[in-house]
Amino acid sequence: MLPTVTTAARILAVEEDPLLASELQAHLQQSGHRVTLCGSADGLLLAKRGNFDLILLTILGIDSLGVLQQLRRQSRVPVLLMSALDDEHNRIAGFSLGADDYLPKPFSIAELGVRVTAILRRVAYERQERPSPETDNELHFDETNSDVSLAGNQAGLTASEFRVLNLLAQHVNEVLSKPFLYQQALRRGYARHDRSLDMHISHIRRKLQAIGYRSSQLETVWGQGYMLVRPAL
Repeated sequence: MLPTVTTAARILAVEEDPLLASELQAHLQQSGHRVTLCGSADGLLLAKRGNFDLILLTILGIDSLGVLQQLRRQSRVPVLLMSALDDEHNRIAGFSLGADDYLPKPFSIAELGVRVTAILRRVAYERQERPSPETDNELHFDETNSDVSLAGNQAGLTASEFRVLNLLAQHVNEVLSKPFLYQQALRRGYARHDRSLDMHISHIRRKLQAIGYRSSQLETVWGQGYMLVRPAL
C-alpha cells in the first residue's frame, strides 16, 4: 500500500503568470505545503540553492528545458512540467531530460494538486523500499537518490529511468509489457504514439554501459515489451 503524504513538502513553482502562480501557491499552501514562487530567470538558481522536495516548472520554450537539463546534472529532485505546448515533441523532450510528470495547460488547480500528491507519495514510497537482493554485489540500487552504481560509479539515472530499471530488476528474465511498465514505472497510461518509455530504455542502456555493467542485458522483445536478461551460470 502506498504511504500517505502527511508532512509538508517544500515546493518551488517556476511560473511567469502571476495569477496562476498565486492560485498555485494558495492551493498548495492550503494542503500544508511550503511554496516558493519565482520566474524562469531565477528558477535554476533557486533550484540549485534551495532544498526542495518538488519543482513545478513551466515550459516557455527551449530555455525552460535547458533549466531542466542543467538541474538534472546535479539534482534528483522531482520535476513536474507545466506547458501550453501540448504536443508529442515537447512531452518527449521533457521526459527525456528527466521530468517526472507533464501537465498540459490549461489545467484545473485540483488536478495539479492530485499530480503533486501522487509524486510526493511516490517519492515517500520509494524511500521506504528496501533495495532488492544483489548478485555478486554488481549493481547497487540507491532508493534515496533514485540511482544505481557499480563499484562506486553512479549511472546518473533520472527518477523515471530508475523506476523502470528497478522494476525490470525485480523481474529478471521476465518480459514486462509496455502497458505494465507505463502504469507501474511511469505512473500513467500507455499510448502507442508515446515513445517516452523507448527513450528511457535507450538512456538506461547507455548509462549502464558507461559504468561498465555487463552482467545483465536490457533487451527488447518485439511486440511484447522489455526484459532484463541475466545469463544462466
